[in-house]
Amino acid sequence: MYLMLSIGFKGGQELSHSAFNGEIILVLLFGVILSAATPFYTFFLVKRKLGVPNAAAIAASYGSISAVTFVAAASFLEIQGATFGGHMVAVMALMEAPAIVSGVILLRRYSTNKSHGGLRKIIFHAFTNSSVLLILGSLLIGLIADEKQAEGIKPFVTDIFKGFLAVFLLDMGISSGKKLKAFLKSGYTASLFAIFVPLFNGVLVALASHWLASAPGDRLILAILAASASYIAVPAAMKLANPEADEGVYVPMALAITFPFNLTLGMPIYWMLIQYF
Repeated sequence: MYLMLSIGFKGGQELSHSAFNGEIILVLLFGVILSAATPFYTFFLVKRKLGVPNAAAIAASYGSISAVTFVAAASFLEIQGATFGGHMVAVMALMEAPAIVSGVILLRRYSTNKSHGGLRKIIFHAFTNSSVLLILGSLLIGLIADEKQAEGIKPFVTDIFKGFLAVFLLDMGISSGKKLKAFLKSGYTASLFAIFVPLFNGVLVALASHWLASAPGDRLILAILAASASYIAVPAAMKLANPEADEGVYVPMALAITFPFNLTLGMPIYWMLIQYF
């Protein structure tokens, strides 16, 4: 909650000083389309090996995003002396839900079990889950706060941010380690998918973003969002829409493999490509 509040507020502040132009609209649309479209190819990569329910949950996870990976990318850019536009926070928030809807559509189309939750209820849940509301709410607060108000909250949202991030990443590492052993029993398909699909998505967007965004920082954020996978919003939605899916498969894929891969190898690769091209 703290990380979402902090990054949302700072994004709102950046957005309040930015001109709303065609590039921002284009990037917002690209993020939503990317989130909605990614499940429609990832689903078929694992459908035969892992079954329809697991494939739908995996597709939704890898079409949606990891807000914590976004936060880590923001910290990475700060170390590199680069910045990103405040509108990228809105892109992140908008990319969480469309993939969940796509995953449910795929599940309903290919599953023999037609007793899944109502689509309207799933869509409502996807767009009103706590992480989306928190990031958009803090973005709005940052957008309307004046400079004096922002300066007053700076010690909370900025000065202690890195400390909170370090503690949170440590906790995520512990959680990942606990789930990794059980996950590895599911076979090599899920493990290979959790590395190569994010790498493919991240590299593709890192290169294609040249035609979408002018700032290198914005391009990295787009790439890392494309490469990341949800392990918070999607599992919550899948419990409602897809209870047959095995959390022991798709959650560790996103949390124990894709998340650390992006932090250690993925992010430097995407950044190198953006710098080179």
